[in-house]
Amino acid sequence: MPLNGSVMDSVKVKSSKTAFFASMIPGGGQIYNGKLVKGVVVMGLEALAIKSWLENSKIYSDYDTGDYLLRKSRYLSKRNKYAWWVIFLYFYGMIDAIVDAHLSPFDNVMDANIEKAEQGVENE
Repeated sequence: MPLNGSVMDSVKVKSSKTAFFASMIPGGGQIYNGKLVKGVVVMGLEALAIKSWLENSKIYSDYDTGDYLLRKSRYLSKRNKYAWWVIFLYFYGMIDAIVDAHLSPFDNVMDANIEKAEQGVENE
């Protein structure tokens, strides 16, 4: 309940649990929270990391059959680096969505008139 005693609009309060389940699809939690740009960025970065991981994994696996610029160990290193980025971005998106949903009523609380809230408490 906000400080001024009025009922908070339930549409503006986001569920952390729903944000968690939506974030199982990268960027889904951000979109659920109404942060469309952030959701698209998370989705795009995750897709780019997965694509880079797959490319380097394929080159590493097929290294002996092709002519590549770098040594084979370099492609292994790049593959592993992108695997870590995939994991990091996935969990970052999940944590960000949960925290953002949990803090969704923050603007309403901060916009509340403190003087009116204090008078309401004194009158009770």
